[in-house]
Amino acid sequence: MTSLNRVMMNRRSRRILRDAGIENMDVAEISGHWGKNLNSKSYVQYRYPGHDICKGPVKYADGEVLKYDMILANQVWQHLDRPYAAVQNVLEMLRPGGYFWLAVPFFMPHNPSPVDCSRWSARGLQNLLIEGGFPENDVKAAQWGNREAMKRNLEEDWPPVYDEDKDSLENDPNCPVVAWALARKA
Repeated sequence: MTSLNRVMMNRRSRRILRDAGIENMDVAEISGHWGKNLNSKSYVQYRYPGHDICKGPVKYADGEVLKYDMILANQVWQHLDRPYAAVQNVLEMLRPGGYFWLAVPFFMPHNPSPVDCSRWSARGLQNLLIEGGFPENDVKAAQWGNREAMKRNLEEDWPPVYDEDKDSLENDPNCPVVAWALARKA
């Protein structure tokens, strides 16, 4: 079963990543495990607290930064104390022309796992990525939500599970529940 909050984000993001050519890419994921089934050329995961992306890029023992074609971060950035520094560290880990995809909640209950620090809309993600060093023309962001999904996020049984027969997936741009972005390094 999939959380209502992630249905459209997952559908649209998987399409975006396929269109970018993920099947031919070396992929790293910052925490989570969302990308392990995306059929990329290679896949590795860096989980907190084993690696804290706020403190620096992932490096080899000799200090050289590991490089990837794509880095994924699903539902992680809202937990970071230093999200701008983390974006710069991701940028350093990307090969030229590499992609960074991230998704974050917007209207969600407090989630202190381990801490809950911030929320971004699609425009906020664009600003974060541009200020972090990605070229403005190479950042695309979107968001999804609707009022019923927002209400269901306040129910006791969270997260709300998507029911195809009952839940509308019609987007109301004024009620974002989740946002995601894809940025490309120059």
